[in-house]
Amino acid sequence: MAFQQRINVSQADPAAYKPMFAMEKYIHSGTLGEQLLSLVKIRASQINGCAYCLDMHNAEARAASVPQRKIDVLAGWHEAPRLYSDRDRAAIALTEQITLISEHGVTDDVWAEVQAAFSEKEIAELIMAIGAINVWNRIAIATRLDLPAEQQK
Repeated sequence: MAFQQRINVSQADPAAYKPMFAMEKYIHSGTLGEQLLSLVKIRASQINGCAYCLDMHNAEARAASVPQRKIDVLAGWHEAPRLYSDRDRAAIALTEQITLISEHGVTDDVWAEVQAAFSEKEIAELIMAIGAINVWNRIAIATRLDLPAEQQK
C-alpha cells in the first residue's frame, strides 16, 4: 500500500488554518513555557501515533533545552518520576487523560494533581494546548501529512 499525502488542508482551504494558528499564538503567549508545552505535544502525539507531529515537537523540545533524557523516556514517564517535576507529571497525566478521554474521562486524582501544580489560568491554557495538539494530530493523520525530507529543526 502506497503511503502518500491525501490533501494539503492549508493549500485547499487556507482559512481553515487561521483559527488553529490563533490558538497556537494564544498557547505560546501564556505562562506554561516552551519546555512544558513540548512535553505535552510529544506525549499526545505519541499516544495518537502522529509521526509528523513527533518529528516537529521533538525538535522543538530540543530547541527549548528540554534534556534529551526527558524526551527519550517520555512514553514511560510513570517509571521515571524523579526525571519530571510535579508540574511536568501533572501536565503529562492530564494530557494522557484528555487525549484518551473516552476511556475514563479526567479522574479526580489527576485533576487534584493539576490543581496543586497550576493556577486556574494555567489550567485553562493547558487544556487548550492539549486540545490543540489533538486537533493537529488528527489533521496530520487523517491527511497523511508528509514528513519533511529532513528532520525539522
